[in-house]
Amino acid sequence: MDRVDFLPSPGDDDAVPPDGAAAVLDDVADLADAYAAAPLLNCLLREVARPLDAPGRRPVHRLPSGRLLRVRGTRRPAEPEIHAAGAWHRLGHTELVKLVAEELRGHTGLSNHELPAEMIDSRDAVAALLTARARATPPDGLYLRSEQSLITGHPHHPAPKARGGGPVAGWLPYAPEAHARFPLMLLGVREDTVVEDGDTSALDSLGEAPTGYRLLPAHPWQLDLVGRELAPAFADGRLIRLGTTASEAWPTAAIRTLYAPERDLFLKFSLDVRITNDIRRLWRHDLLKLRRTDAAVARAFASADGSAAWLSDRGYRTAGFAFEELAVLVRDGLRDHVRPGATPLLAAGLVEGFAGSPPAAAADPAAWWEAYLGAVVPPAVAAFADHGVVLEAHLQNTLVAVDADGTPVQALFRDAEGVKLLPDVSRAAGWERLVYCLIVNHLIEFAGALAERHPGLDPWPAARRELARHDLPEIEALLASPTLPGKTNLLLRWTGADGADARYRPLPNPLAGAG
Repeated sequence: MDRVDFLPSPGDDDAVPPDGAAAVLDDVADLADAYAAAPLLNCLLREVARPLDAPGRRPVHRLPSGRLLRVRGTRRPAEPEIHAAGAWHRLGHTELVKLVAEELRGHTGLSNHELPAEMIDSRDAVAALLTARARATPPDGLYLRSEQSLITGHPHHPAPKARGGGPVAGWLPYAPEAHARFPLMLLGVREDTVVEDGDTSALDSLGEAPTGYRLLPAHPWQLDLVGRELAPAFADGRLIRLGTTASEAWPTAAIRTLYAPERDLFLKFSLDVRITNDIRRLWRHDLLKLRRTDAAVARAFASADGSAAWLSDRGYRTAGFAFEELAVLVRDGLRDHVRPGATPLLAAGLVEGFAGSPPAAAADPAAWWEAYLGAVVPPAVAAFADHGVVLEAHLQNTLVAVDADGTPVQALFRDAEGVKLLPDVSRAAGWERLVYCLIVNHLIEFAGALAERHPGLDPWPAARRELARHDLPEIEALLASPTLPGKTNLLLRWTGADGADARYRPLPNPLAGAG
């Protein structure tokens, strides 16, 4: 079982054990509680609590009800305690969920019975993943290892590992965190019902379809989820089963996006399951605008300086009678985009940590960080400034390629579905979204992890210098602003807001005070 990067060591509130340290608890239940509590506490403390200037090493916060809560650590808070009857009382995960629900009911005046169940489901999913992961064989290559390393998941979401409340046996065989790999199901779709746009020719190489049909791969979990809805199409011949692919695909951090290494191809599917804020379908409205969005991003990268790359969403294929349920999106592979001799790694995996992760072994972490910033920041800023393209440049949509020495040399971005274009959104809204994705969701998390692994390193002066190189009025305002926009995922889910309806609250800006 993997070591735990975010659990503090005894006597050190923010320490992270070094590689090889015995940092894993024997009790999977306790470990799952700790993993699940950290992002939930992050949400509670960011969105509704108020920090107090209290004595002692543990941060103390006042909740909306007036109750006091203290935790251990800051970036990944742990061991929550509530103050009552003149003493501090430790909260287990179930008690923490109850506390959060009580505070949110009082704070918003609304009730929500679904979200507490998702929080419990997320914790139970972590327990299942830890158990399965202890018995699984991780991939040999660093790229797939980085994609399948995210036990914590989104560090500011109340239920990052919830899997729709279904039985573990239904989703665990397809979980990247359990080092899953599996063949794809192959369907034949009657030709007169096929709907497609863009370049989907790669799908035809996955197998053979009989005359009158087109090949359509399917995620086996999705077929399990929507099987009853498809029964009439199988019965009348609009759909036929053609077995499975000859080779296996690996689920990436995005879960429904699979990588087929032998074909160097990414395929993104629908999943009728709520994961973080959304039901993870390939929605019709997103697919219909896919080619326009992807083409705009591709043009931005084609004209950019440097070696940054865009993994293009080439096109999609589906059946007209099950447009969203059976949709599959074809995405570029890695080989034609990654610099020769470099190894791509998922940025979120670098933050969470995995065996062989370059930042942990960097001899000069300051130089490593400067190289990382030089790879990631310029293409995201240039796409916005020069082309009105707002990349969703968060940790799970960014790959960073490193050379043989482990030094970052290139950034690769993905996921046209999350891209916004000006003037479809206002310049101010687009910039706010870019700041949230690139700075709050990405650089703040990475800087915090790097500083923990390398005590004494201050990552923010280098980040400020890198941003200041770009002659953009928004950059000047960003570096002077005392706050940054932090997305309120807990309140969004509690109030039942649309998953794409981002709402922000101000967070302290570490760039403003950096030398």
